[in-house]
Amino acid sequence: ITVEIIIAVAAIIGNSFVCLAVYKNRRLRGTTNYFIVSLAVADICVGLLGIPFAIVTALGLPDNFHGCLMMLSFIIITTQSSIFSLLAIAVDRYVAIMNPLRYEYLMTTRTARWAIAATWTLSLLIGMVPLMGWNLGPAQNGCGFTDVIDFDYFVYFNFFGCVLTPLLIMGFIYSTIFWSVRKQLRLIKSTDITTSAIEKKKKYFKKEVKAAKSLAIIVGLFAVCWLPLHTLNCITHFTKDPCAFPYELLMTAILLSHANSAVNPVIYAFRNRDYRITFKSLVQTCFFC
Repeated sequence: ITVEIIIAVAAIIGNSFVCLAVYKNRRLRGTTNYFIVSLAVADICVGLLGIPFAIVTALGLPDNFHGCLMMLSFIIITTQSSIFSLLAIAVDRYVAIMNPLRYEYLMTTRTARWAIAATWTLSLLIGMVPLMGWNLGPAQNGCGFTDVIDFDYFVYFNFFGCVLTPLLIMGFIYSTIFWSVRKQLRLIKSTDITTSAIEKKKKYFKKEVKAAKSLAIIVGLFAVCWLPLHTLNCITHFTKDPCAFPYELLMTAILLSHANSAVNPVIYAFRNRDYRITFKSLVQTCFFC
């Protein structure tokens, strides 16, 4: 429980800094960063409610079936919102690099707002499916996922359909981006003529690929943090054996999945100069206020 509380506090503080940084720094007010704010809000929700709900349900509370189901559904909603936000970021970066001339026309602030609204609405609908009836009914043993959530929903619909599929799509998108940029940079290098336009294009691609690498790292960390837990859930479902692996292994996988909500601000700080400078400014303001 102590580790969970530390993760929750780190997630709330770190991601609040991300939201404040975008609000304070005009250089960070682009469509990509709006999606990053959406991701940060999902991670704040994990820290504020998701982790406390996970602790409470692990203790077998609440006794009320619908209250229990509501808490578990909320955890699914925040996870789903995170992955859809990551997918939106990947699509945004794809358009920026593959079609830079039309990027500002296609990816406007209005488009970003609609996309964010769509990701949260879809996440809400997916997370509420168990509340609509796809569940195991009132549990006799407690309020855990295995007691209440139908694992056909959790494994086939949620994991394979709504987590693994978007992750594979993002893998394809970032692979395409890196392959395309590498090809473009090779063409630029093979050009003997050096003009300001070519140098500008080269600088643009290098800047975009750095941003794409940072975001790809975040996707990779999401996969590393969440796939172990989903893999264990699949093993439980396919073997029909709730004791197929040690309980300590399951707890470690759950902690790892929760820790994902606290790591993204660290990546932004290390990989993005604007975030780093704004974070420092916010810390100094907090200490001297």
